[in-house]
Amino acid sequence: MSTGRLDFGTEEFYDEDDLIELDETADARTLADFDAQALDEDAEALAIAERLRAARGGADDPHVEGGVRLQKVLARAGVGSRRACEGLINAGRVSVDGVTVAEPGVRVDPRSQEIRVDGSRVLANPDLITVVLHKPAGVVTTMDDPEGRPTVAEIGRRWVAEHAEELADPGSVRLVHVGRLDTDTEGLLLLSNDGELSHRLMHPSYEISKTYVAIVEGAVEPWVPRKLKRGIELDDGMASADRVVVKDSGPGGSIVELTLHSGRNRIVRRMLAAVGHPVVRLSRTRIGPLGIGSLRPGQVRALTGQEIRALQAEVGL
Repeated sequence: MSTGRLDFGTEEFYDEDDLIELDETADARTLADFDAQALDEDAEALAIAERLRAARGGADDPHVEGGVRLQKVLARAGVGSRRACEGLINAGRVSVDGVTVAEPGVRVDPRSQEIRVDGSRVLANPDLITVVLHKPAGVVTTMDDPEGRPTVAEIGRRWVAEHAEELADPGSVRLVHVGRLDTDTEGLLLLSNDGELSHRLMHPSYEISKTYVAIVEGAVEPWVPRKLKRGIELDDGMASADRVVVKDSGPGGSIVELTLHSGRNRIVRRMLAAVGHPVVRLSRTRIGPLGIGSLRPGQVRALTGQEIRALQAEVGL
């Protein structure tokens, strides 16, 4: 073995079978076809990432080169302290893109990968937002209104602008109403850009309970709650309440609280009118495990991690 200066010499580092040669007579179409087979920059970057992943632990390895450490992502999402999150990972209770992770050093992309703890989804993307609004009466539940009335979309845009510093890309955050409230109805309304959570909360198959408090005309007789729970025949079919509580009753009017699963249009107003008690004022106070609390009309706040997890559990996310 020579101890002189090493160099690569003239030996080629590829097999002849790997080469595709074009002779000088190749026409423009042949050259274009050859170029079309080359990877663009994005495809090349993806191929390199896949090779790195495969080299590290196989095609299913969720590790992302240049990503954020998994325990740090979990801690930021409010799952627990970084030390506690390391314990969850070591215990095999954390998965990324469906793959159980047992190494705290794994790096992930919180904006694109699905992270779960004990099967429950963790919202690690800082720009995936769900807020609760106490919708005032007179505000329409639409993204825009040709009549120029105030909309919940305007309230959502204002919240995003006020919290822009907390978001990674505030320009891309567009909050959409989850379900609807009538223009004259006030109370709890969710605004979100979390498509999966929104879809499930609105889908009839998940039957999320909703609680309303209504001020109605007249004194409510004892038979009324029983009738509402047994069911009322309306134009579009039967409707029934899960729970009815008369909070106050008198000749000048009554206060009735109803909980039901139906999301049909103006269902509470129609049910109460059917038993002889037209609604004077109506407010939604609860959706599933989430209550409106002390939020005043027009106020908005982001849901806590615990509230998000409770809603996700309600719809099996």
